[in-house]
Amino acid sequence: MSEATFYDLKGTSGLAHSLADQVARELGRRIVASRYRPGELIENEATLAERYEVSRTVVRDAVKILVGKGMLDVRRGIGTRVRSRRAWALLDDDVMAWHLDAPPRADFLRHLTDMRVIVEPEACRWAAQRGSEEAIDEVMSALSAMEAEEGSLEDFVIADASFHRAILHAADNEILSAMEGLIFSALLISIRLTNSDARRNADSLPFHRDVAAAIVARERLDGNLDAP
Repeated sequence: MSEATFYDLKGTSGLAHSLADQVARELGRRIVASRYRPGELIENEATLAERYEVSRTVVRDAVKILVGKGMLDVRRGIGTRVRSRRAWALLDDDVMAWHLDAPPRADFLRHLTDMRVIVEPEACRWAAQRGSEEAIDEVMSALSAMEAEEGSLEDFVIADASFHRAILHAADNEILSAMEGLIFSALLISIRLTNSDARRNADSLPFHRDVAAAIVARERLDGNLDAP
């Protein structure tokens, strides 16, 4: 599971549209992977321009992108320093995606899972209460896709993520829908850390069927959706 899978789930290309975007992505990946650690200064504009074979203006624009994501801080006369992870825009799609190609962090997965435990039970309850027939049909379609992809690891995970996204959308809350990247990251990173294989897919299907059936029946749902 890689950042490309994340961008596929988000329905975006993930392609950098300019040289500044490309350099920002390379620097962002290095920051997430702790090649540049919080508090450290990154190389100066001239060094980065030579490394990436771009102009200093491109480097400057790339740094501005990462400043906007809370990852870098520029101080005149001092340099460009990596900010604490607490300052990062962790829900930013790029920042989430970059974690998928970095060495896995058990603490980051725990934090993602904590958020899922908070968010998803309520999303299920609201989906059962508020979901339109069309939205609930999307939940059932996503479940059917999971069943069809039971023998494939990556395709099953994509279908699984789509199932969770369908529930967020059925909850009829635009803030919840905007949090789908958090769910995608949690699912994709958990697969990396547990070294799952396709043979385990069948184990999670009954749980997802029960959740879908309860939503269709407009039943109150308690518990959480922390199964893969």
